[in-house]
Parts: sequence; C-alpha cells; structure tokens
Amino acid sequence: MNDIIKVHKKSLSSAPMKQLASILLLIFSSLSGPLLAETDGTALAKALYDRPDGRDAASQALMVLSREGSKPRYRTLYTYRLDHENGETWSLIRFTEPADIDGTGMLTHDRPGDESSQWIYLPALDRARRIASSRRGGRFVGSDLYYEDLSKRDVDKDRHRILGDGKVGKTPATLLESLPRDPEDSVYSKRISWVHMSSLIPLQVDYYVAGSDTPVKRLKVNKLQKLQGYWTVLDSTVSDLESGHQTRLVTREITYDQQLPPSLFSRQTLSDTRLEETYRPYDRRQKTMLAASCRVIYQGIETSNPSTR
Repeated sequence: MNDIIKVHKKSLSSAPMKQLASILLLIFSSLSGPLLAETDGTALAKALYDRPDGRDAASQALMVLSREGSKPRYRTLYTYRLDHENGETWSLIRFTEPADIDGTGMLTHDRPGDESSQWIYLPALDRARRIASSRRGGRFVGSDLYYEDLSKRDVDKDRHRILGDGKVGKTPATLLESLPRDPEDSVYSKRISWVHMSSLIPLQVDYYVAGSDTPVKRLKVNKLQKLQGYWTVLDSTVSDLESGHQTRLVTREITYDQQLPPSLFSRQTLSDTRLEETYRPYDRRQKTMLAASCRVIYQGIETSNPSTR
C-alpha cells in the first residue's frame, strides 16, 4: 500500500482562501478538546470538499470493466472540469473508444445548495437529454458508477461524524461517516470514507443502501500522486461487492489550470465533439502508445485484482 502514494515534487500552487479556511477549521477543531464528533466530521467533510485541485483540469483516461472469468472491456475517455468563483463546478465526460460508444458524453452542472443538472448525449439519438433526479441510481454507461457518483455532493446534504482512526493497507487514515439528511436525496443510506489526511483524499469509500448492514459498493485508490502541486488520483477501482463486477479508471494524462473556457461546458459542446477536441490533453500521434498501454493494463487485470491490493 505504501506505493499507492507518490509525491512528484513540482512547484506548489497556493490554495484559494476558502480552501485554506476549511483546512484551518479542521486543524483547530481537532485541537479544541472534547468537541462533538459531528462537529469535527463536518469540518473534515468541508475540508475534503474545498481541497485544492486547481481552477480547471483536463484528463485522458482508460475505463476498464471487468468481472472474474470474463475478458475485460476497455473504454477511452476524456474528462474536463471547471470551478467557478460562485462555487459552481461544471464537468464534461467524452468517450472516444470503442466505436459503439464513440462520441457519448455527459455534462454536469453542480450548484451549491441546489440540485445538480446532468445531461447525457447519445450519438445514436443525436441529441442531449436531461437526466431526471429520480435516475441518480442509474449505472453510467454500464459501469459501476452511478449518475450520483459523477456529481459533487454538498457537505450540508449529509450529517458527518468522525468514527476514529484506521488504515488502508499500511497507510493511516481517518474514518468519516456521512449520512444523508433526507433519505430520498441519495441512492446511499451511508458512506464511510478512509481519509488520507495529508492529501484530503479518501483512499477507500464504502457505500451502503437502506436495509444493508454491509457495504454494497467500494471505491479504492490504487495510486495517488502530486502533480502540478495538486494531489491526483491516477488509478482507482469501484467494485460492486454483490456481483463482483469492477470498474477501473486509470488516468494517462492530466493538465491543470489551462484556462478552460465556460463554453466548453455547454449542451452545444456536449452534442458536438468538434468543439471539445482541441482541449484534449494528449497528442494524437501518441495513439499507438496509448493502445500499447491498454494492453499492459488488461494483462495486469487478468492476473491481479487491484481492489484487494
């Protein structure tokens, strides 16, 4: 587990004031004596929400869908994110491979204190359609990710408390429990996160549903590294603990703070890949190298289970 966390020493970017304030609140709450666990939990959840991750980011990644005894299926995708000063976060996902999913896209607008707006574009229908909040538990393109997992959930929507200390492998972590204030507002009845305090990133998250005493889904970080001054998850696995199906996401390239325009995160761009291609963070001449990387990852999945390392 020690090789999960690697620090790439480049110049650090200063955090916005709201992020710094959240981190200081967490530090002071931990030093202030016998405060309620829920008070400390809210401070930690706020620090996670506000952790420094750049004004914007663009990445190229591989999604690998696997189940024991079956051949893995891979998908190539690009992701984009833009944070606004008013607290809104916009994101765009675009798939490019294989051919049957090429052009499929997902647009999310997260607004503090309000419902997220999500749209999906399916090339076969040649139109973008809005995803109803009642479908937040739907599986995204057949993966183990739900539509809810692709939005940035407000801290105030949940009650948070610190359960104590734990470890993910050999790495120390703080256990954070989060329960939705409104049970109808989330697919999950409970989330327990193993937070790596130095990076403010959960190394593991267990997801529960109503009526279940054991988690039904688990997120595990396989590789965490600091790039351009920001802690970055480069390899993670989401596992359906009931079916054994897994979704692995491996980031191949990522670029922060390149001044992505707001127009990139529009329904027009969602429906037209030409408006988004110029911002993709890799040289098309490297496509042969990318295919070779895919084969290496498949071989690794066939011989090991990354969620249990």
